[in-house]
Amino acid sequence: MNNTIALEERYCAHNYAPLPVVLVKGEGVFVWDDAGNRYLDMMSAYSAVSHGHCHPRLVGAMTAQAKRLAVVSRAFYSDRLAPFLLRLCDLTDQEMALPMNTGAEAVETALKAARKWAYTVKEVAPDQAEVIVCENNFHGRTIAIVGMSSEPQYREGFGPFPAGFKLIPYGDAAALAAAITPNTAAFLVEPIQGEGGIVIPPPGYLAECARLCKDRNVLLLCDEIQSGLGRTGSLLASDHEGVKPDGLILGKALGGGLLPVSAFLARREVMEVFQPGDHGSTFGGNPLAAAVALEALNIIEQEKLAERAMELGEYFLDRLKGISSPLIKEVRGKGLLIGVEVHPERIAARRVCEALMTQGILSKETHDAVIRFAPPLVVAREQLDWAAERISQVFKELEAG
Repeated sequence: MNNTIALEERYCAHNYAPLPVVLVKGEGVFVWDDAGNRYLDMMSAYSAVSHGHCHPRLVGAMTAQAKRLAVVSRAFYSDRLAPFLLRLCDLTDQEMALPMNTGAEAVETALKAARKWAYTVKEVAPDQAEVIVCENNFHGRTIAIVGMSSEPQYREGFGPFPAGFKLIPYGDAAALAAAITPNTAAFLVEPIQGEGGIVIPPPGYLAECARLCKDRNVLLLCDEIQSGLGRTGSLLASDHEGVKPDGLILGKALGGGLLPVSAFLARREVMEVFQPGDHGSTFGGNPLAAAVALEALNIIEQEKLAERAMELGEYFLDRLKGISSPLIKEVRGKGLLIGVEVHPERIAARRVCEALMTQGILSKETHDAVIRFAPPLVVAREQLDWAAERISQVFKELEAG
């Protein structure tokens, strides 16, 4: 066993099952291992590296800010936070934002805002507010969040869980209509389920959910931590159906692949339920994070990363759909968020990922049956052609084997 892998196995909790490769360097769409082998990164750290590895502008912004001022906490103002939040709100057409660090923190922030809004604005009885979520969701790993999951492994051994969550089928607007009660504070939904297996709901689903929420005075909260910031071919996945959510959750790519940055955004009526002392984060909104995130947003717009994702995503999806293999059950995706689902009774998705690694492509399975293909949005058409040829070859070899 590689010595680095052995050390990590010895000293790190076994809450992940990484592929057996030790990465030491990244540039653009490529990463290199400790033996000098180069790989095309088709994971982008779950969309956190949408700008590509070590984007020069992002590294420059981070370095310059780190030399000036990095962390002071929100006990004081800094000159970096306001410009970042102004740009973020302008781009997403939201009125206010609350900066955090990880995606799970931003989801927890959204849940707290929704509940307090329900009590102070909607006048739901104390401790009776409900939040509706979808089966197969993935919103993070905190106790409250796994408590509203339908995945047994996420929950097993971690209860008891907080009350106040109601699960409904994903992609079923009628189920949402039936689940709403006078105590419903919010509907929390991923426009596309990423960790759930790149699951895309029926056309018109999100728009109908938005209509239902508006008619019934329920907040629509869109978790776009993985699907947002250009990944699906528009700035937000909710843009595809012209939906403006009452609350928006962003993360991953917001940090430019350099550090964790997340945010909950909402209209003023929702955000102003928070008073000093209600909620906070030592690192949330720190000057270093704000400087990097502002540059990340500028790059997305100036380098037209969403437009690239739309054009190249359609092209790559067609290439993958053209692969004929009895091992493949379905190919689906939006923009450069694509999943290839295999027949798990015939082959494990991890086995495919291991075979792809030997061909210079790095990806990771989800739910044992889906291989993710989500390269940095700076990927070139020629690189996608190269990948498609090798993916096709891997499936042929696995069939023969």
